[in-house]
Parts: sequence; structure tokens; C-alpha cells
Amino acid sequence: MATGNYGTIRPADPTVDDIEILYCYSPDREDLGSLTLQSLNPAEVLVPAMDPNVGTEVLGGLYTLKLPTQKFGSKGFYNVIIRPKQIRTQIINCGVLTDLPDIKGLVFDINTISVDDENRFENGNLVGYRIEYLDTLNPTVKLPNFYTIITSNNRALPITPASGGANTNDTWSLNDNSNTTFCTVTPASSPSVNPNAFPDIGQPQQRVIITNTFFDPVMLEIEMVEYDHETLAYALYSNQSKSLEDGIYTIYNFDNEIYKQYNLYEVKNQFTGKPLFEIREQKSIIDTTKGFDNVTDTTVS
Repeated sequence: MATGNYGTIRPADPTVDDIEILYCYSPDREDLGSLTLQSLNPAEVLVPAMDPNVGTEVLGGLYTLKLPTQKFGSKGFYNVIIRPKQIRTQIINCGVLTDLPDIKGLVFDINTISVDDENRFENGNLVGYRIEYLDTLNPTVKLPNFYTIITSNNRALPITPASGGANTNDTWSLNDNSNTTFCTVTPASSPSVNPNAFPDIGQPQQRVIITNTFFDPVMLEIEMVEYDHETLAYALYSNQSKSLEDGIYTIYNFDNEIYKQYNLYEVKNQFTGKPLFEIREQKSIIDTTKGFDNVTDTTVS
């Protein structure tokens, strides 16, 4: 029997503010359409599943996805992407701290961050976040498979050189009253075998994408159909009636409510009167007098 083993796998605890939801629609698998991605407000479509033991706590970050009919009302295929929220900003400097001159870090201007995301740039709140980099020559292109992980972040101010020279903002000192935050990332130090080889962690003015790592992105394919397994079962197993007087054929759901109505009639040869076809044509206007309780009322003459 093994001893000393402890389970460490646990569900993440993201809030709706940590999540982005995108979707696109295609009418069928052959006609894909434009596949233009659109955004959904996570607060409107994610319903938290509360822990039954603690009514105010979300059970392991579990949410139910609620799809609004005004956006998901057409028959076809919807691809829904649920991913960690992205913050796009710019590196203002790549410098070092006065107390750690061997470790280089990235500096961001908190004033350029949206009000909704400013709290993430408070001291220590960015630890574990991922930084992805955009091409310096073409900021619309992300550098593939190149990222770093933030290991610490603290507000900091640039230090003016003691010699009185120009301030190049290469050296920073921690200061909670500043509007810039200094982030250390990994990898960020030179390997012992080659102390002159400093890893690339980005350049000043380079655009980056900062993303939380609370959960893995997921893509769901959702097919919207006119009939589901229950409505198909109406045709096979639910109550039905046929009016012998006017040929109205009615299908009821399992609550004996009218689900579909059809006109039944024959098409005959106009010269000989010989029956050619039996037709079942769906009615556009429902005859409510053919309700199940009405047609089964034995007192009706």
C-alpha cells in the first residue's frame, strides 16, 4: 500500500469576469457561411451551479450555458468558444528592479487598462497569467507558440540615474503609489552555462495579450433542429385522432395538447374519378375544436 500520496487535481474557480464567449453560425456543414465570430456577455448566458452544502459558493466553477433564442433561434450549427478572458495592452519598458538587477521584467501602464480589468493589475493579482506576444512589425499577427508566465507583479516607479543622466526607465523600484506595474516572468534569467544568453521576454512598445490560466479553452458544436427526440416520439407514441367528416388528422403531445394537424384527402383522375394519391397536407391554421377532450367526449352527437 502506497503512503504519502495526495491528490492535487481540483476544479478551477473562474468567475464570469474571467471568461470570454464567442460564437459563429453556419446553416449546414456544406454551406459554412461567413463564420464571423460574435461575442456573448458571459453574465447573460452563464448560470452558476451553487454548492448544495454552501448556498453562496459556485460548485467548482461549474456553470450552465443558457442560449438566448434571439441569437440561437435558427436551424443549423453553432460553434461556441469559451476561453479565458484576454487583456490586450502594450509593454512600456523591459527593465530590472534595483534589488534584483539580474532578473529582467516587463512594465505595463495601468492607466491604459480598462476600468473592468484594473483590479487584476494590483500587486500579486497577475501571478500565473500568460503573456502572448504580437509581431512588432505587424501587430495584428500573434507570434505562434511563444509565451511567458507571470511570476510576480508589483507597482513600481522608474529610478533616475545617480549621475544625473537621462532617465531611460531601465531600473525600477517598487512603489505602491505608482501607475505602472513591474512583472517578472519565467523564463527570465540567463542559464548558468551561458550567462550572456538572456531569454527573449519582449520589447518596449510591443503589443501583448495577457490571459488568465484558470481553465482550458473549450469549443462546443451545438446543432439547432426543429424536432428533438420528444417531438419525434409524438408521431409514434402520442394520442392521435382523425375526423371522418372533414379529414382533419390531429397529433397530440403527451399532455394531450394539439401539436400538429393535417388535412387528409384523395387526388382522383379528373376524367375517370379513379383515386390516384392519398395526401396528408399540414394545416397552417389549427382547428382548435379538434382538441383531445373534445373529440373523446362521448356526449358530443
